[in-house]
Amino acid sequence: MKRIALLGMPNTGKSTFFNRMTGASSRTGNWPGVTVDLLGAKVLLGSSMVEIVDLPGIYDLHGFSEDEQVVRHFLENNSVDLVLIVLNTSQIERQLSLALQAKQLGLPALMLLNMADEAKKLGITVDPDKMSKMLEMPVVMLSAKYGTGYREVHELVGSRVASSQPVRLETIQEMLAEEGKIESAMDKVLKSTVQIPARLPDNLTTKLDRVMLHPWLGLPLFFLVMYLTFQAIFLFGKPLQDGVTWMLDAFRSAALEPLFSHFPVLLKGLLLDGIYNGLGTVATFVPIIILFFLFMAIIEDTGYLSRAAFLMDALMYRLGLDGRSFVMLLMGFGCNVPALMGTRVMRSRSLRFLTMLVIPFSLCSARLQVFIFITAAIFSRSAAPLVLFSLYLFSFATSLLTAVLFKRQFANTEPFILEVPPYRFPTLRQMLMRGWLEVRHFLIRASKFIVAGVVLVWLLTHLPTNVPPGSPQTLAGMIGSACSPLLDPIGIDQQLALALIFGFVAKEIVIGSLAVIYGTQGNDLMAMMASHLDWVQAYSFMLFTLVYTPCLSTVATLKSESKSNSFMWLSLGWSLLLAWVLSFVFYQGARALGY
Repeated sequence: MKRIALLGMPNTGKSTFFNRMTGASSRTGNWPGVTVDLLGAKVLLGSSMVEIVDLPGIYDLHGFSEDEQVVRHFLENNSVDLVLIVLNTSQIERQLSLALQAKQLGLPALMLLNMADEAKKLGITVDPDKMSKMLEMPVVMLSAKYGTGYREVHELVGSRVASSQPVRLETIQEMLAEEGKIESAMDKVLKSTVQIPARLPDNLTTKLDRVMLHPWLGLPLFFLVMYLTFQAIFLFGKPLQDGVTWMLDAFRSAALEPLFSHFPVLLKGLLLDGIYNGLGTVATFVPIIILFFLFMAIIEDTGYLSRAAFLMDALMYRLGLDGRSFVMLLMGFGCNVPALMGTRVMRSRSLRFLTMLVIPFSLCSARLQVFIFITAAIFSRSAAPLVLFSLYLFSFATSLLTAVLFKRQFANTEPFILEVPPYRFPTLRQMLMRGWLEVRHFLIRASKFIVAGVVLVWLLTHLPTNVPPGSPQTLAGMIGSACSPLLDPIGIDQQLALALIFGFVAKEIVIGSLAVIYGTQGNDLMAMMASHLDWVQAYSFMLFTLVYTPCLSTVATLKSESKSNSFMWLSLGWSLLLAWVLSFVFYQGARALGY
């Protein structure tokens, strides 16, 4: 099978191009010589099936960061038929060096000048035909965001791949010439093919940054934006959630209960009260999760997160971190796993370790489902967004506290360099694709962890069969009783304790577990929890869920990225200890004040 590699610097739209080129039919794979997963997809180009591999964004094939080493190892250990070099046209004077390095290595290459629409607005003009002749490789102008130029790219890629021969490099470091020769060749190409205005226009980005990057207003504005995002999620998401709950209840009453009416009692209970109630309760949060990622896609794709990193760098530096660490914390809002993998861009091992230690405290989307459910059940609609926002603040606070306590153990001296992109608004297609990818990820996890989790919880709450379901005599009751001495001081009862145990596998299981434990779902489950818990117990439970051990996927990633069992156990032990202390202080303090 033919293989195409995508090569480019960070923030060039390489992933956007990959998603559009492959239809987001991506998978991860471990290639020979590469100890990490890379994104890949198989697509049909002409009459040939082609594998496209999206390599990490890098600045230099000479570099020493882990991502740069990953790219070198891939090219040295895997044959490629074509390399697509994706550059940002508006920054071509800084990015052309990567294309010249690829040319010098003798890689069969095609250069894609992405973001041509932005370059045009800035008055930057490029002569692709002349540049193609000078570089001796095809050059195409395109916009991955809007899809312009794709027809020409498809035709060129198809024809080049059909006639190409696979190339496998030797040691890249030894094959590259001195930097001076690259710089000289780059200057010659730029002078002949690119025209950049003497002074770029004072565009919208510059005007907005005067406010968004203001020394005093910048951070308050960032937290205001995040707070308004949560308000919007609840405002638009709650009616959708109620609609899904109504449909699931109606489907159970009208279809499933009559269908299973003649089943044995134990099997009927497993199917309806176990699997259906568990999965149904989790499914009601799909609309809110979609909305969350749609809003986050807007914030991320506009370039605002990079500015947040810039604003936070001074504070992060005092904590032994830098602005990139803050970006990884924000990435952790979606999922801790890719955020941990994103630390590969850091050259300092100490900085990587300290950043990986704080990332698991990010309030990920799986925890978000738990918190939205409990806040909707216990708190009023006006108070729920404030409660959720406070949990995000606790997420930041625990991360910063961890950094302060461990910064001497993981001392960092690496300078912080961050490229701030211009403001961009994502297209509707990009936002919908982001939402769909997250829902697909959720459904894949549901088919694995959540089904197994709710079935196991149901069995624990119904075995042995000669005792009342959910009673202290069941296996679940015994487990809860064993945890009582540790969890009673923080207000977590036996039912919540069992949900926490299964939450270690995947936080999505927590809601499904509660549905099975209480034997109901939807609004009835919320009402039952509201009658069993007061707001102090509920908030203490959410604090513990926020901080205690991350899911198994995150733990496995911690181990693989750090290559250290001791570091993994340090992370787990510290998060458990901090979770208990934080919940204990809150719960006992609130009770002492009479709440």
